Amino acid sequence: MGLGLPLGCNHRSARGFIVVAVLWILAALSALVLIYLTYVTNTAVVVAGSTDRVQTEALVTAGVELAAYRLTAVKEDKRATSGAFNARTGAARLSVTFRSEAARIDLNMAPKELLVGLIVGFGGTPENAADYADRIVAWRTPAKSGDDDPENASYRAAGLGYTPRHAPFPEIEELWLVRGIPPAVVERMLPFVTVFSNLASVNILDAAPQVLAALPDMTPEKLQAVLSQRSDPGSDPRSLGDAASSSKAYRVSVGVAFDNGRRSGAEVIILLLEDGDEPYRVLSWRNASDGAPQRVN
Repeated sequence: MGLGLPLGCNHRSARGFIVVAVLWILAALSALVLIYLTYVTNTAVVVAGSTDRVQTEALVTAGVELAAYRLTAVKEDKRATSGAFNARTGAARLSVTFRSEAARIDLNMAPKELLVGLIVGFGGTPENAADYADRIVAWRTPAKSGDDDPENASYRAAGLGYTPRHAPFPEIEELWLVRGIPPAVVERMLPFVTVFSNLASVNILDAAPQVLAALPDMTPEKLQAVLSQRSDPGSDPRSLGDAASSSKAYRVSVGVAFDNGRRSGAEVIILLLEDGDEPYRVLSWRNASDGAPQRVN
């Protein structure tokens, strides 16, 4: 008589194997469900974020178009150089301010003296400021001697892997590349310069005090007098000289406040167009959460 396991034992082993297999299948299904739920959640977050960006961009565009309409609705010689207004659009409130780029110093057009004045106002000595201004002017000026240009040679001697553009600054951030200017000075200059006004002068009515202080022959006493005079509603702007010089480029800041409490916005630089089907063209767009502006060609 041979030895063997009881018949019931074989059935128990088979059932145990089936239970283990079922548990493995359930675990695998659970893992798949978890992966799917994670995917769905992440997709929902991405879609929601994209929706928010689309809504914000649409509302900012609405604010820009309202500003452009206000500016182009009047003749150019009567056009405001700055202003502000609020508007309601759907489930959001818009706070819009606009200002002519003539309120800033144009890196491509400003004379050396104006650049020197701005740099001195931010801590540079007159001697150093003159050198920094020379570097800015040299960056935007066509080379006279090709590869033998002294300015190119100075960049190579400094160990830099590039030479001046010898063409207009396409954006103000390129100021970081100009040789020799301390980073602290560049950082202070950026909020007060532009590449879009296409003017050698600035609009005294709208310029920040730091820009006014950079004007040639400007003294603290003259600066205080100008600031007091332009804040007087009864003052005649013509008494400030070439105060109302304006650019067709405007900086429009749009703040968006949604009814759910979320806030966003953007800063957009536009060029007003007198002819054509479109009233303006976007030159630069910087979202509130972004760093460098997006240059629009």
